[in-house]
Amino acid sequence: MEKEESFKKLNVWRKSDELAFAVYQATSRFPKDEIYGLTSQMRRAAVSVPANIAEGAASWSKNEKRRFYVIARASLTELEYFLYFPRRLNYISDKDFEDLAQLREETGKLLGGLIKSFGDKP
Repeated sequence: MEKEESFKKLNVWRKSDELAFAVYQATSRFPKDEIYGLTSQMRRAAVSVPANIAEGAASWSKNEKRRFYVIARASLTELEYFLYFPRRLNYISDKDFEDLAQLREETGKLLGGLIKSFGDKP
């Protein structure tokens, strides 16, 4: 069990978990007709980040670890767009947008550093 829980020690996992939680809170205020649209898409992208970080941390090979971290980064990039679009629709306040964008940026920096620690090769 020690290997599987090692992800909880990663700062990037904790920050991405905080981001996913904040996305769930923000999307709970979206219009109900978005439950299968933006709400679902944003939540899926947001929880994909810490989930892939956790899966990568549990992997045995460096290549597998890096692959999961790169997938997490792709989900984080997807979420970046999903923050802008609902803002244009006035589903997210400017403050919520700024807070979420800040968490996303902090997560991205931590995740980028983690990925770089594995070198440039996939």
